[in-house]
Amino acid sequence: MATIVFIIFTLGYLAIAFEHPLRLNKAASALLTGALCWLLYFLSAESTDVATASLLHHLGEISSILFFLLGAMTIVEIIDSYNGFEIITNKIKTTSKKHLLLVVTILSFFLSALLDNLTTAIVMASLSQKLIKQKEDRLWFAGMIVIAANAGGAWSPLGDVTTTMLWIGGQITALNIIFKIFIPSVAVCALPLFIVYRKFRNSEIERMELELSQHPKANLVLGTGIVMMLFVPVFKTVTHMPPFMGMLTALAIMWILTSVLQAKKHPDDPDTVSGALTKIDAPSILFFLGILLAVSALDSFGILKQAAGLFDRTLPNFYATGVVLGLLSALVDNVPLVAAAQGMYDLSQYPTDHSFWQFLALTTGTGGSAIIIGSAAGVAIMGIEQINFLWYMKKIAWLALVGFAAGVIVFLAQEFFLG
Repeated sequence: MATIVFIIFTLGYLAIAFEHPLRLNKAASALLTGALCWLLYFLSAESTDVATASLLHHLGEISSILFFLLGAMTIVEIIDSYNGFEIITNKIKTTSKKHLLLVVTILSFFLSALLDNLTTAIVMASLSQKLIKQKEDRLWFAGMIVIAANAGGAWSPLGDVTTTMLWIGGQITALNIIFKIFIPSVAVCALPLFIVYRKFRNSEIERMELELSQHPKANLVLGTGIVMMLFVPVFKTVTHMPPFMGMLTALAIMWILTSVLQAKKHPDDPDTVSGALTKIDAPSILFFLGILLAVSALDSFGILKQAAGLFDRTLPNFYATGVVLGLLSALVDNVPLVAAAQGMYDLSQYPTDHSFWQFLALTTGTGGSAIIIGSAAGVAIMGIEQINFLWYMKKIAWLALVGFAAGVIVFLAQEFFLG
C-alpha cells in the first residue's frame, strides 16, 4: 500500500510541477493528492479510530500554519487597500540605474523578512513597472527582486512559508534563526547585486511619468501593520502560545483600527477587512493544505523515515542533505520538501535550533531562485513581467546559483569559527 501511496504522491507532484501546460491549478492537484493518500491510509489502518487520530493530529499542525498565513495575507491586503506601499514608491527619486537597483534590492530583502517573499515580489515588481520604462531594464530588476526577496525571507520566521513552518513546528526559534541566517542571507543577495551593479555602472534610467495617489491614513495603516507583524514573534516569546494566535491577535487589532477609521468616513476609504479577505490568495492556502496533507500521509505510512535513512546512508553529512534539498527546491516546491524533512528527522535527532534546521531554512528558502518557477516569488514575477523562461535561465540563474553558493560558504564558515 505504501508503494501505491508513493506513486500517487509522485503523480500529484508532477501535476503540480506542470500546472501551466496542463492548465490545472496546482491547488486542485494538491487537494486530490492529499485526499487520496489519506484514503489509502484509512483503508490500510488497523482501525478507523487509529487512522482518525493520526489525521486529526496532523491536521492540528497544518491548521496552525494555514491560520498564520491567512492572518498575514489579510494584514498585507489591508495595508495595500490604503495604498500604504505607495509611501515607498513616492520616496524613490533617483534616475541612476545602479542606485535604483541598490534601493529596490535592499527594499526587497528587508520587506520580504517583514511581509513575505511572495507579497514583496509583487509589490516591488509593481513598483518597478511604475518607475522604469525600458522592458530590458525591468527584467534585470525583476531577477534581482526574486533573488533578494527569497534571500530576505529565509532569515525571518515571517518571510518565507518554509521558515514559518520550521518556526511553528518547533525546529527553530525566531531570534536564533535571525541571528544565524541573516549574514548568509546577505551573502546570497549581495554577490549577485554586486555583479549586476557593476553591469549598470554609470548609466541612467528612463523613468515613467508617475501619477501616484496616497490615502490620508496610509501612514497610520502602514505603520500599524508593520508594528503588528513585529508583534507576532514577541507575542510567542512572551506568552509561549503558538505563532498563529499572535497573528490572529494582530489581525483583530488591524480590523478594529480600520473599523474606527471607517467610522470617520473618508470618500476614498476602502471596504477594508471584508474586501481584503476576498483578495487574499485562497488557492495558495488550499495548495498548502493539500500538499501538507499528502506529506503527512507519507509520514503516517513511514515513508519519510525510510527516505531519511536513504539520505543518511548516501550523503556524507546533514550539510550535504541541506544543499541537495536546496537545489531540489528550484525544481520542486519548497513547501513539501521542508514538510518532508520535518517528517524525516524529528527533534530527538536534530533538536530545536540545531544547525541542520537553520541550514535547511537557508538552502530551501534561497535555492528556488535558480529557476523562475522555483519559488512563489519567481512565479509571481514571471506573471507580472512576462519573463521568458530561457531568458531567466541565461541571465539570472547563474547569478542565483553564485549567491546560493556564497550563502552556503558563509554559513559553513560561520559554523566553523563561531560554533
